[in-house]
Amino acid sequence: MIRNVVLVKLKAGADAAEVAEIQDGFRNLDCPGTVSYTLGDDLGLRDGTDFADVASYRAYDLDAAHNRYRARLGPLAEQIARVQFDLPAG
Repeated sequence: MIRNVVLVKLKAGADAAEVAEIQDGFRNLDCPGTVSYTLGDDLGLRDGTDFADVASYRAYDLDAAHNRYRARLGPLAEQIARVQFDLPAG
């Protein structure tokens, strides 16, 4: 299983309503192979997105709906950091 973690630091003054709409869009994505999808505002701890395998992650990365939300979020972000890693079985 692949864990994908994305951290976004929003620009000062980013529109909270637009951010909430983008978050809802991400929550409603239905990309094949996505095991779970969790996101929210920073509370100091954050779960990532889990995928069944590398192929599922790559399909998600190329998904048109996912990329529309990603494109909308980019201009609101000051920084975006991403990492993917294997989750141990069990």
